[in-house]
Amino acid sequence: MKKNDYVLPDHQAEAHRTKEMPQAEYGLFAMNDSLESLGKNQKYYIRTYGCQANVRDGETISGMMEIMGYTNTSEPREADVLIFNTCAVRKAAEEHVFGEIGMLKGLKEERPGRIFCICGCMAQEESVVNEIIHKYPQVDLVFGTHNLYRLPDLLHEVIETKKRKIEVYSEEGRIIEDLPVRRNQSCKGFVDIMYGCNKFCTYCIVPYTRGKERSRMMKDILKEVEQLKEKGGREVILLGQNVNAYGKDLGMEDGFTDLLIAVAKTGIERIRFYSSSPRDYSETTIQAMIDYPAIMPALHLPVQSGSNEVLRRMARGYTSEEYKDLFDRLKKKIPNITFTTDLIVGFPGETDEEFQQTLDLADYCRFDMAYSFMYSPREGTPAARMDHQISTEVKNARLQELNEHLNRWAKKNNQKYLHQIVKVLCEGRSKKNSQMYSGYSEENKLVNFSGPEGLEDQIVEVEITDVKSFSLDGRAL
Repeated sequence: MKKNDYVLPDHQAEAHRTKEMPQAEYGLFAMNDSLESLGKNQKYYIRTYGCQANVRDGETISGMMEIMGYTNTSEPREADVLIFNTCAVRKAAEEHVFGEIGMLKGLKEERPGRIFCICGCMAQEESVVNEIIHKYPQVDLVFGTHNLYRLPDLLHEVIETKKRKIEVYSEEGRIIEDLPVRRNQSCKGFVDIMYGCNKFCTYCIVPYTRGKERSRMMKDILKEVEQLKEKGGREVILLGQNVNAYGKDLGMEDGFTDLLIAVAKTGIERIRFYSSSPRDYSETTIQAMIDYPAIMPALHLPVQSGSNEVLRRMARGYTSEEYKDLFDRLKKKIPNITFTTDLIVGFPGETDEEFQQTLDLADYCRFDMAYSFMYSPREGTPAARMDHQISTEVKNARLQELNEHLNRWAKKNNQKYLHQIVKVLCEGRSKKNSQMYSGYSEENKLVNFSGPEGLEDQIVEVEITDVKSFSLDGRAL
């Protein structure tokens, strides 16, 4: 959809799906001499919101910026280019982005040559881009999730013309390989295995902002894992909106399990993956987790609600009973596995009885941790048009009650680690206490621990000396 010289997002086009699958495109990203010196003696600031897929996109953005000669800064005031890599899952996330852009407006007034960029999922929303056009003149460049690779050319155009540029592709999505990356951490890294989503849960904006499901070729994924390993990476996190669907579009019968096994055979020490759909989880994947110790015994398995009626209205494609059956099978076959999940309260029409069923599910599964949210209407999704929207007061009360259950079980689950020894991948010094190290155990438990110098990027045996609801304290042995 075009307006003036802008290419604007089109919600209907984003929802369109065809049977044709995009082929991987190689060599599309190229940098000429003028672009390679664009950022000489200049700095960029990037602020990433939201999920791991956004974090991985942020690493690609950083890679492109540094090829152009820019250096990274964590201080917005020092930056010549400010990039806001955004999330659209909840209204609160959007409000936070707009709040930060408004707060930093003075930097633009102080130096008009500074460039403000908005990208990511918010950029794929019609209403958001219209709001930027009319209310946020300090924003110079808007681009979407499907044309990330275009950043150098778009930035160059804004600098040369001194005109605002909005270019958001509303399409099913592409697979662009060979993009640069600047990893945020040296000991572990995210690797996209697929993009997009075809589930169209009634509350979710992601199928519109990220396009349809499209899998990367296995050889390209394994190449990236090998590169990560060669540079000292000990852990890889495989990413997809629904990793269990990997390979279906490529005609693979059991693609995700085959990929897991192939990644394990690279010899990388730890493998994790996000996120799994309960309706697609395979028995062969469970067996692979048993057969290959590198696949960590921790699973993020979003359930969203404990009520079958709410799950039906959400179009989740499974029942509470089916979820609990999968949960029980995994617990039986992998006794030390830990579970995290997503839960939504206050979905349109949710009754007190239906909310109680979510509490009952939380008490049944006793999750190690859960991301719990109040339902947030997303413009253009079916749930936003549903009758019987729940008041904020009721949603707040339900969220507080749910969190009391979740926190209690999280603390109780952690008790069993007291005085035990766990293996922790040390990510460096703790952000809250520079005297302590921080990292994650095989079970994906956050561990803060004391120890001698030089433990960064190492897998360390740690004795647990104290437990909290969502973290463990210990000392390196």
